[in-house]
Amino acid sequence: MPSFALPPGYTRIRRVGSFDELVATPFVGGVNALCWERTLPGDFGEVVARIGATEGITTLDEARLAALPVSAAGSAAIGVLIEDLRLLRNQGLAPVLDCIEAYPRDDDANGVSTDVYSFHADSAPVQADTWLCTYHGAPSEGLRNEEARRRVDIPETRAALLRSFGGEDNEAFREYLSECCYDLHYTPVAGAQPFSFGVGNLWRIAVEHPGSAVPPCIHRAPETRPGQEPRLLLIS
Repeated sequence: MPSFALPPGYTRIRRVGSFDELVATPFVGGVNALCWERTLPGDFGEVVARIGATEGITTLDEARLAALPVSAAGSAAIGVLIEDLRLLRNQGLAPVLDCIEAYPRDDDANGVSTDVYSFHADSAPVQADTWLCTYHGAPSEGLRNEEARRRVDIPETRAALLRSFGGEDNEAFREYLSECCYDLHYTPVAGAQPFSFGVGNLWRIAVEHPGSAVPPCIHRAPETRPGQEPRLLLIS
């Protein structure tokens, strides 16, 4: 059974059957998210428990993973983590593995939060993609572009940002929106159906960059709730 479900009409996502296919498949025809669905062996919950993170974000490397006192199931999970790090590094990427209790929250006095809990698109000055996998805890969420509206295009929000900027709605203001990443954040339209990235799946999603053939994939981190299990997340 699929580990994540999409409402009808989500043509922007394509499932692939291997890491090689994930690497080789281009973003064309409006598709801006590729998913390699996986059912992973091992006990990632045990790995998270052994890490013992209590707050914020704990970044892990192979040496720390290898030193954890775990069962055979925990060892199998660690093997998956180390292999995924290797696969991405072999592609010239710089993956980061984090155990996340909570991300920093942004001061949204202007009506636009720019932290990762807000639906947003990643951007880069050159061609790039974002890779991510949630191994444990609540997974990332996505939002189809047709069901999203840029926050800076909402009149009330734009007016608040303009007051903060202290000028006119001109090129300088638009540069300000870009420099502060306000123009990368979105809100769902009425009736939107965000989708889950699922647990164990490795994703490659499109980034906003010059010359991109498709719009960027809109996504966010799940909201942190009291008593929630920490996330174990790989991202590059």
